[in-house]
Amino acid sequence: QVLATMQSIAAALGVQCNYCHVMEGRGGRNDMASDDKPTKKTARQMMVFARELNEKLPAVVGKAGNETTRVGCVTCHRGLAIPKQLTQVLNEAVNAKGLDGAVAQYRELRTKYTGTMAYDLSENGLIAMAQATLSADRADNALTWLNLNLEFYPKSSRTYQIMAQAHQKKNDKDAAIKDLEKAVELDPNNNQAKTQLQQLKGQ
Repeated sequence: QVLATMQSIAAALGVQCNYCHVMEGRGGRNDMASDDKPTKKTARQMMVFARELNEKLPAVVGKAGNETTRVGCVTCHRGLAIPKQLTQVLNEAVNAKGLDGAVAQYRELRTKYTGTMAYDLSENGLIAMAQATLSADRADNALTWLNLNLEFYPKSSRTYQIMAQAHQKKNDKDAAIKDLEKAVELDPNNNQAKTQLQQLKGQ
């Protein structure tokens, strides 16, 4: 049971045994029982936390225990030792390396993590980043993220819809109208974009 649990944790966090255990290899110190590493202490507390959460969930969702989805390490970690969301990673990259450096980091993340659960690399990932950037009144940065999104999802109606919001922030009504027209062209069922377009055109 212990080995199976340890293997499950390692897979969920994308780490090896030495992430929590003292394992220095040949000639070094190898002490699996040692509690010297903070990560091992944290792992113990997280196991208790997950157990307590699973005990409380049935009452919270109003279902029987056997009908309630259980929470495990992978629920949050998704193959990452430190399970940060994409927007947090990119915001930290912008602060540390500037916008160009953050864009480069996003490309690296796509190379390394596409096909995994680690980050939201769908069209919604950069849309969320652009929306957060717009909320911080950084329309130019938002447009950079949205144009990057179109490299990977050129038929994303929602990307053009958010671009319209960025152009409106820049008081560029004509560009916003073109964005919304493209959004509706790509997805005729995007009623929100249709409504925004009618409002901009004064219809």
